[in-house]
Amino acid sequence: MRAVIQRVNHASCTVEGIATGTIKHGLVIFLGIEDRDDHTDISWLANKIVNMRIFSDEQGLMNKSILDRNGEILLISQFTLFAHTKKGNRPSFIRAANPEFAKTQYQMMATTLNNLLKKAIQLGRFGADMKIDLENDGPVTIIMDTNDKDNF
Repeated sequence: MRAVIQRVNHASCTVEGIATGTIKHGLVIFLGIEDRDDHTDISWLANKIVNMRIFSDEQGLMNKSILDRNGEILLISQFTLFAHTKKGNRPSFIRAANPEFAKTQYQMMATTLNNLLKKAIQLGRFGADMKIDLENDGPVTIIMDTNDKDNF
C-alpha cells in the first residue's frame, strides 16, 4: 500500500461536476493498493497518518497531528501510484491490485480512518474519473509505503 499525503488548507473531489468530498484544513491522502496488501497494512498506515506530527504548533514547528488539530481527511484511490516506468514510455500498472480487491481495501481504509479520527472522512469515488482541487499547505507532502514499515 502506498500513500501520498498532502497537508492542505482546503480540498475537494468532483466526479462529473458533482462534489463527492470536500474538506477544509486537513489531509488529502492519495492511496494506491497492491494485491498483497492486508489489514495489517491498513492498520499500520492509518495509525501512522493520524498520529504523524506534520501540523504546526504555536511556535510554528511541526509538532501537531491531525488529531491534535481536529483536521479533516479526503481519501482518494489512485492506482497510478504503482506505475512501473522502467521500460518504454508507457507506464505499466501490473503491480496495482485488481479493482474488486482494491475497492474492498479502500473501503476498509476509510472505515479505519473514520474510527481513528472519530469523525467521518470524505471520499472520492473509487474507479471514477475524479477531479481533485486542493491548496497544499506548506507545501507538506509525505510519501509512505507499507513495504517499508519494517524499516521505520
